[in-house]
Order: sequence, then C-alpha cells, then structure tokens
Amino acid sequence: MRDRGNFDDATTRFYTACVVEAFDYLHARGIIYRDLKPENLLLDNRGYVKLVDFGFAKKLLVGRKTWTFCGTPEYVAPEIILNKGHDISADYWSLGVLMFELLTGTPPFTGPDPMKTYNIILKGIDAIEFPRNITRTATVLIKKLCRDNPAERLGYQKGGIRDIQKHKWFDGFNWEGLIGRTLTPPIIPHIRSVLDSSNFDDYPPDSEPLPQDDLSGWDADF
Repeated sequence: MRDRGNFDDATTRFYTACVVEAFDYLHARGIIYRDLKPENLLLDNRGYVKLVDFGFAKKLLVGRKTWTFCGTPEYVAPEIILNKGHDISADYWSLGVLMFELLTGTPPFTGPDPMKTYNIILKGIDAIEFPRNITRTATVLIKKLCRDNPAERLGYQKGGIRDIQKHKWFDGFNWEGLIGRTLTPPIIPHIRSVLDSSNFDDYPPDSEPLPQDDLSGWDADF
C-alpha cells in the first residue's frame, strides 16, 4: 500500500472481507481483537490475509465490557478514549477506519500527536472530508461502521456481522469463494520457499551490544 499510495475498490473489498471473516471467527468465540491496522495484516503465500499480533485481544463474556485503554491511536474507538467501556463494537469501528485507509492511503483520524488524534476522533466521522475517489456506497458503509454510538454500528445490531456482508458495497462479492479460497487475490507475493523473507523490509542489525551473562551467583538462594 505504501508503494501504491492506496488501493482500488476491488482490492480494498477483498482485504476488508478477509478481516470480516476473521472477526466473525473471533467474535463467535467471545474474543475482541482491538488492534486492527494494515501492519497487522500479512499476506500468505497465496495472497490471502492473515490477522496477526493478538497482544491486545481479550476474551469477553456476552453482555460484558472491558475498560483497558489500548490500541493504535488512529484506530481507537471513541468509547475507549472516553473510558466508557467497550466490547466487540470497537472492532467494527476499526474496520471502518481500515476501509478508509486502504482506499485513501491515510486513516481518517490523524493528528501530529496522539492527544490531537483522539480529539479528532471525538469530533466524529461526519467531520471528516471524504476524497472523491471513495464511492458513495463505500462512504455509506464506513460511516455506518464508525457511528459514535457503539450500539448503532453495522455488525453490532440484530443481524450481526451478516449485515456487513450483505451491505451494498459487497454486492456480487463471492463470500463462499473467499472461505473456500477459490478467489484470485489482488496481490500474490512472489516467494521462493516457506523461509523466504525477501518481501519484508531490511533493517540494520541492532547496534547495542548483547548484555553479558551475570555469573556472580547473587541468585543462588533466590
């Protein structure tokens, strides 16, 4: 995405659908994810998305909420900022943010520092100007996912996550093909073997020396 700038509707639809399926699996088991962002979506050898990094995930009983402040600033739902308690509806908020970022290259709520980002989030999605390249149906879906009131978000209502799958933006999308992995993904990584890491950025080795082993024996009777 960094190389391309942003994705078109079809590419965004495929990756969003992958996340919807992952959320369906997690939420059915009472697990909230709480850390959705492009960096946590990895492509497997066939180009299908794998959701990774479950450091903020939490098992939650039906009808219960949690108050832990966590997540990436640009993706944090308003009820988390306001410490009102949150549940799986926070994941649907982040899904709308992800759609916007995939379609434009930047998340809708972004400021020079986390506190300013949180203030922009609290002003709501209606205060955000949508670029012209986002279609009307995509705009409607994003705004339905990013409702200030968690109970009003698409996916959290009576129809559950099926309401997202049946939204007009997904018209014609082959959900069965996604589950059966018969769809051709928009990007298929070129890899030579299961150990090929060439698709990852290169980073210089850590310059700090490794700490020396402490052999003083201070902990012999610990």
